[in-house]
Amino acid sequence: MLNFKVLATQNRSRVGLLETAHGTVHTPAFMAVGTCATVKALTPEMIASTGTEVVLGNTYHLMLRPGAQRVHDFGGLHKFMNWPHPILTDSGGFQVMSLSGLRKITEEGVTFASHIDGARYLLSPEKSMEIQRLLDSDINMAFDECIAYPATYEDTQKSMRLSMRWARRSHAAFQDKPGYGLFGIVQGGMYRDLRLESVKCLMDIGFDGYAVGGLAVGEPQSMMFEVMDYTVDALDPLKPRYLMGVGRPSDILGAVARGIDMFDCVMPSRSGRTGQAFTSHGVLNLHNACHRDDHGPLDEECSCSVCQNYTRGYLHHLVHCKEILGAMLLTQHNLHFYQNLMQQIRMHITQGTFEDFYRSFLDRYAHDRKM
Repeated sequence: MLNFKVLATQNRSRVGLLETAHGTVHTPAFMAVGTCATVKALTPEMIASTGTEVVLGNTYHLMLRPGAQRVHDFGGLHKFMNWPHPILTDSGGFQVMSLSGLRKITEEGVTFASHIDGARYLLSPEKSMEIQRLLDSDINMAFDECIAYPATYEDTQKSMRLSMRWARRSHAAFQDKPGYGLFGIVQGGMYRDLRLESVKCLMDIGFDGYAVGGLAVGEPQSMMFEVMDYTVDALDPLKPRYLMGVGRPSDILGAVARGIDMFDCVMPSRSGRTGQAFTSHGVLNLHNACHRDDHGPLDEECSCSVCQNYTRGYLHHLVHCKEILGAMLLTQHNLHFYQNLMQQIRMHITQGTFEDFYRSFLDRYAHDRKM
């Protein structure tokens, strides 16, 4: 069981505290993605220095390598990766659908071929719960099917209802204990009635939190916000709400305005490894020659150690030479940028100025422009 408290609200946006077995998470929160028990290019100490409070691991990847039982034998994921703070694990459903080769979906679960060596596995709601228990993650996710976008109404309805039956089995298999929790995942594609049917089913089962899944899969931002407009309001206001796989700063701000409390996305680390840096005025492409002789920091308004100690010119050099340090420094800066954004969001909601901050940020950020 998880303890969640709402501390302040402004319209639909809210600030809260989520207490877990391994620490407290201040919401709205951005979770760093550590799929294979590591946030790529960062040590745990570097992750913590950015203000990150919770890291995401993944059932699919960790069941294949190094294996859930092996992680358990090392004392669980926290000790295995030297991260003593909260961990959320994805159920593996999305990766089974997107990464594995030949797969067969039945009522029992999904039989799939590993993307590593082609070995065959069965992942079911019960198996997903068992793996997440062995990993010792604080926040577990119900096993679900994330359908591709776009999809017909009939295919979406069939997929959503299967996910709801799997959600009930996930709930039955989850071993509840203090400081640990299970989130249900709302599915239903872009269809309002299916989304609301999914919400009702999950609320009837009763979870410690609720995630909105099946978004950020290629649909326009306006459609994502439309789905959130009617979905989030139907969820239990006393439980945390998690928008999976999102996203860009403008996505996060729009979702916070609609009542979302938790986010995750690979964007800060993936962008760092590809030479891109998030700044208060947009995204910098460090491959561009215009940065070669620039003696300034990535972002004059940023307090991270990268901006305090390294110039754009040096970072351009590292990226141009494909040096590992370039990926490390840019990823650290990007994650700090995201965590600072979340801190600013929490402060402005508490002060009742979030809507003004939202508008001014987007005006300055120029809708995620690249420079």
